[in-house]
Amino acid sequence: VQLVESGGGLVQPGGSLRLSCAASGFTFSSYDMTWYRQAPGKERELVARINNVGGSTNYADSVKDRFTISRDNAKNTVYLQMNSLKPEDTAVYYCKAIKVRGGLLGIVYWGQGTQVTVSS
Repeated sequence: VQLVESGGGLVQPGGSLRLSCAASGFTFSSYDMTWYRQAPGKERELVARINNVGGSTNYADSVKDRFTISRDNAKNTVYLQMNSLKPEDTAVYYCKAIKVRGGLLGIVYWGQGTQVTVSS
């Protein structure tokens, strides 16, 4: 099982980035997918969630109307489009898979994270 995030980097305030999380080793369409982030000295927080078929999404208030989560089940990939980035968005971003369909519900997998730094 692997979740591999990519797309992080350094961006100026007001800029955009698109994160990707490529999944392998499990039935992607049986899992809700989420993005979390953790800034230095802070707890990990939920950023966005999308259900297993992509029909429902939820966002933290701090990113609503700026970030968009999407998924492509044919490519086993979930995305996070981040626009109008602010310095307070600086964090390591992680993707997480949660099994919601089939046996052994509730199994969780985490990726290794990708750094996003918003700075001028």
